[in-house]
Amino acid sequence: MLNHVPSEKIMYIDIETVPQYSSFDQLDEKMQAFWERKSSRISGEDVSPEEDYARAGIYSEFGKIVCISAGIIKVENGERTLRVKSFYGHDEVKLLKEFSAALISFTSHPGTNICGHNVKEFDFPYIARRMIINGLPLPDILDVAGKKPWEVKFIDTLDLWKFGDFKHYTSLNLLTHILGIPSPKDDIDGSQVASVYYEESDVERIAKYCEKDVLATTQLFLRLKGEPLLDPEKVFSV
Repeated sequence: MLNHVPSEKIMYIDIETVPQYSSFDQLDEKMQAFWERKSSRISGEDVSPEEDYARAGIYSEFGKIVCISAGIIKVENGERTLRVKSFYGHDEVKLLKEFSAALISFTSHPGTNICGHNVKEFDFPYIARRMIINGLPLPDILDVAGKKPWEVKFIDTLDLWKFGDFKHYTSLNLLTHILGIPSPKDDIDGSQVASVYYEESDVERIAKYCEKDVLATTQLFLRLKGEPLLDPEKVFSV
């Protein structure tokens, strides 16, 4: 099946999220109560809602997007390059609008798809929910309600690795390691994004980390497809 999906007709996507606020006590009373119930279900009574709030960024109702990075493979002079653009900052509405415009422009061409690692469970639903929460229209490719499976243009490298095994989860880091894909991730990891955002206010650092995940995902897709990996010298931020 992958032979019928040109690598150049895919937008490779990754997002970074953080809790809505830097601490639990900044939530209003209703949201605190909602989080307390959520926390007790996911973490049990042994962890306080205040302590557990560091995890709130993974839930679209309690978190927000601070960066979306998107990469596209281009062929120039017979060589493949990866062009990566990041939409990031403190203004979630602004970055969502800018990303949405780029996504609509790319997917307006026939045969295009969007791809990432674990994106069916996390990234794409999260983006769609945050757009709705912020009162923004959904790009058609993210509006999957009522679509038939073959009409949903999502490619998930985690699904490709599962080979139909619904129970199996493998991280992007582990997959790139065992498949011999050089890891460009040499700075922070996902668990540190919120602290970098709230304590250092360094959104540019988060964007660079997000772009490295896009590169890793792109390389993983090429490896699964049996195609040569990209030359790291041919990866450009735009």
